[in-house]
Amino acid sequence: MSSSFEQTPTALTIGDGLVVKKSQGTYFVRSAGQVVTCASSNRLRKNLIYPTAAPTSLHHRVKEVKGIEAVDPIAVGDRVMFNHAGDGTGLITAVLPRRNHLARPAAGDKPLEQVIVANVDQVAPVLSAARPAPKWELLDRYLAAAEAAGVPSLIVITKTDLEPDAELLDEVRAFQRLGYPVLLTSTVTGAGLDEFRAALTGLVSVFVGKSGVGKTSLLNAVEPGLGLRVRAVSDSTDKGRHTTTHPELFELGQGGAVVDTPGMREFGLWKLAGADLAQAFVELRPYLGRCKFSADCTHAHEPGCAVKAAVAAGHITERRYRSYLRLQGE
Repeated sequence: MSSSFEQTPTALTIGDGLVVKKSQGTYFVRSAGQVVTCASSNRLRKNLIYPTAAPTSLHHRVKEVKGIEAVDPIAVGDRVMFNHAGDGTGLITAVLPRRNHLARPAAGDKPLEQVIVANVDQVAPVLSAARPAPKWELLDRYLAAAEAAGVPSLIVITKTDLEPDAELLDEVRAFQRLGYPVLLTSTVTGAGLDEFRAALTGLVSVFVGKSGVGKTSLLNAVEPGLGLRVRAVSDSTDKGRHTTTHPELFELGQGGAVVDTPGMREFGLWKLAGADLAQAFVELRPYLGRCKFSADCTHAHEPGCAVKAAVAAGHITERRYRSYLRLQGE
């Protein structure tokens, strides 16, 4: 997109819309029944710092310019304001306040937030019963990020036609006891698809999961008209090939929408540590503040820890507790 957008404001009209897709610095904004291809204003990547002393007596001059702490200030699901050139292209000038967002740390040495999606009603972590095998600690991370964002979760297990083993069923029951809804589905047999379709109706949901777990196949099953490309899991590596290469929001015929995301083999937690991390594990909450060292307890090695006592008594599973400790850096 040409920077001349910002130099010729008189040629533009102002609109607002929903970001439904983004790819390599290009944003697709749905507004008034059409999709406008937009670039981002450079101003969105800067924080302007103004003087604070006696502001009424000062000119509105910028004291300092700081870069934002995000890889990209715009995410799929954002409501935005944009300048529209009238030819199907535009320039995003503002991101409206978000009610929530799901994020992880960006790759690289610099600490930056990567916002995966904004303004959703539920997070749907998708794991497969086999090929690839479920990664329970990855699920723990998805759930913790959703808890921190204040967004409900719906756990979806796919490929149940591949005969789930006892460990998987034990984990399913453990998550259900924590209050998380779990759906067992198969796009081969059709098991669980009606329940899954109903769980999506009227809500904005985001699919997250590793490549090859069947997110796109599941989306095709509940909305066949989308015609998304699906590739088989590699027989040689048992690892999924990336089908989805960018996040994209799709409206559903029965009402609601889903955001399909690229496969994630790793998922870190953005600025979630200490007491906030403990709060993100729902089974720890009843015991927080009851430790001998109260707020200073890390629940790792201190004496008189209520969380450790709950683990020993079987009220918190060893596996989830170890997952919490690893995220804490223990």
